[in-house]
Parts: sequence; C-alpha cells; structure tokens
Amino acid sequence: MNLKGLGVAIITPFKEDFSVDFRALTKLINHVIDGGVDYIVSLGTTGESVVLNDQEKTSVVEHTINTVEKRVPICLGIGGNDTMAIVDKIKKTNFSNISAILSVSPYYNKPSQEGIFLHYKLISESSNVPIILYNVPGRTSSNIEASTTLKLASKFSNIIGIKEASGDLSQISQIIKNKPKNFNVVSGDDDLTNQIIKNGGDGVISVVGQCLPELFSKMVHEALNKNFSISDKISFELSNFIQSLFKNGNPSGIKSALNHLNICENILRLPLTSLKDEDYNKLISELIRIKKISKKLV
Repeated sequence: MNLKGLGVAIITPFKEDFSVDFRALTKLINHVIDGGVDYIVSLGTTGESVVLNDQEKTSVVEHTINTVEKRVPICLGIGGNDTMAIVDKIKKTNFSNISAILSVSPYYNKPSQEGIFLHYKLISESSNVPIILYNVPGRTSSNIEASTTLKLASKFSNIIGIKEASGDLSQISQIIKNKPKNFNVVSGDDDLTNQIIKNGGDGVISVVGQCLPELFSKMVHEALNKNFSISDKISFELSNFIQSLFKNGNPSGIKSALNHLNICENILRLPLTSLKDEDYNKLISELIRIKKISKKLV
C-alpha cells in the first residue's frame, strides 16, 4: 500500500440514543472520497474505537468496506497495550478489502524501547497485511524513538510506515533522513503536515481532512509536488481552524464541525463530551470563514 497523500481517520457517528449511525457513516465516507482523499482509516482514535464493543467494531468495518466499494484503500486500527491480545485479534480478523493495519504504540504501561520493539516484532510476525506504526506520545505517555522506528523499518518488510504524531520535528526529520526507501513517514498532526512534507514526509493521516477533504487534499498534494507557495498559503489559512478543532480534544471538535455540515449528529460517548458553546461558536466561525475562501484556495 502507498501511504503518499491524504489519509483520513474517520469518526464513528452516533445517534441520539448513542447507537452507531450507519446512515451518517455512509454520508461521511462518500463525502471524503468525493473530496479526493487517498485512503481511509477506520477504528482509529478519532473513531472512538475504545468505546465500541466487538460487535460494533465488526459492523463499522463491514459497513465501511461495503460503502467504500474499493474506491480507496482502507486501513484498520488495531492497537493496544496487551501485545498477545493484539496478535490474537489479528489472527481472527478477516482482512479481505483491508489494505493495512494502523497500530498505536502501547499506552499506559509505558514500555521501554526494547518492549516497544518486541511488541511490534510480534505484530509483524503475526500479520499478513502491511503495518503502519503510530507514535502519539501525548496519548500513550511513551515515545517511539527514532532509533526504534528505524530498527523496525529495516528488519520487518511488512512494517511500511509510521504515523508520527510526536510533534518533534527533529525526531521526524531523523527518521526521514535514515529510513529505508520504501518506508513512508506521514504526519499525525494536521497543523504540521505542510512542514513535515517539506522535510521529506509522504503525507498525513488527518482529522481535519474529513471536514475539508478537497481543500486539505489540495494542500497535501501541492506540497508533495513541491508547490510550496500554494501549500503554505492553505496551511496558514487553516491554522486557526485546526487549533480550534483540537482545543478540547479529539473527536469533540471534528464532530462539531461535521454536525455543522449536516453530516452527523454532534454525539460522543462518555467519557468524551461535546464542545461548550463558546468553543463551539469559535470553531464554527472559523469553519464558515474557511468555507467562504476555500474556492479561491482550491
């Protein structure tokens, strides 16, 4: 699978009774594909996978596959802090029409770099589909150091890339400079995407891209084509909106934005909550501004 370009980590829409809203999920998937995204990530952090039961996860994945209809590749989020449970999950999963696994680094138990390496080693040896590492220290409380990423990339051919959300541009650049040729480095921070591509990165797995797929795709692809005067302008215009989007966590912001676009209800499952009025109004004000100028930017 080629990770170049714009991938989007899609939300899981809920109805007012907190059940999964499959009609809204269909609407969202068609919205992002029509907007030009290159691939979709299902059951990631943004998809609130940790509050879905096994049956719901299965239903969401099946519905996503059936709606996508092979128009774009699908990555499936399978991660956690119990290595053997992940291995067991991989062995029991039907990967028909799934192009790759996105697997977050273990959280809460704060493993050493050796523990992280051995964790992904077992996952690699258990999987028949490519694996994308996911480094997000702000959520896991541990960092996949550049040396560990490079060691995994060089030893396991089915580990094809990393979603890097450490926010550490020095670390990310070190990976880019020393990685194997076919190993992709994609941004996990929407606001840093343009800069990471400038530094040699391959794209992004995005949250904001599902709200503004056409505009964000334009930015990513112009940056990949080294048309930085265009990508810089789009990145600058999006900066305040992105900051508002993540001010109170994810996916609280993106669900508010998608609700404004009449794609889904603004419903989250506890312990996550919707934005307060002040933050909601600021976010939507920025979204309206971006929508007004987007035709000029695209």
